[in-house]
Amino acid sequence: MPSLLHVGAVAPPFWPRIVDAVRDDLRQVPAGNPVTLVAHSNAGLFLPTIRSGIDHPVTSSIFVDAALPARTGPTSVATPKLLDFLRPMAVNGRLPRWTDWWDEADVAPMFSDPLVRQTVVEEQPTLPLSYYEQHIPVPDGWDDHPCSYLLFGLPYDDLAAEARERGWAVAHLPGAHLHQIIDPAGTAQHLVELATTT
Repeated sequence: MPSLLHVGAVAPPFWPRIVDAVRDDLRQVPAGNPVTLVAHSNAGLFLPTIRSGIDHPVTSSIFVDAALPARTGPTSVATPKLLDFLRPMAVNGRLPRWTDWWDEADVAPMFSDPLVRQTVVEEQPTLPLSYYEQHIPVPDGWDDHPCSYLLFGLPYDDLAAEARERGWAVAHLPGAHLHQIIDPAGTAQHLVELATTT
C-alpha cells in the first residue's frame, strides 16, 4: 500500500504524484504480475489515472466506500457544496486533519479502539485547500476490466447505486466509513470475493 502522505506537500497538480507513488510502490512487484487496485473514500477518484499510469496488468478495481470518477471528462475532487464547507476551515491555505472537520459525535463511532484512533489521527496529513479544487483526468477506456464496489454505509449508498448502474458488482459490509480498521478480516474477505468473482 503506497504512502500518499506527501502528495499535498508542494504545489498542484497533485494527481500526478499519486500515480507516481503507486507506480513506485509497484516496483517491488515483479513486472507482468497482475494486480487488483483497491481505493477507499476520496482515492476512488484517482483510480482511472492510476490504472492508465502503471505498467502492471490490472485484473480488477475495487472502490471501497469511495467516490466515483466521472464517466467521461475530468472529475472534480470536491463539489461546490463541499468547497463552501471547507473554505472557512483553511488557515494559510491548509485544511485541518480530516477527523477535525467533523463533530465528535460523527467521528467517535468510526473507532472502537482509542489507540487505533490516535494512530489514524496522527498519520493524517493537513492537505491544502487547492487539493480539493483540482480536477483529475479520466482517461478513456480506463474501466476496460472488471470494477466493483464495496459499500460500508451512508452516505455512500448513492454511489454504490451508481456503481450498480454502471454494471459493476456491489457488495455491502455494514459499518461506518473507516470500517476496514474495525473489521479488517471481514473487509479483506469481501475484497478477495469481489476480486475473484468479477
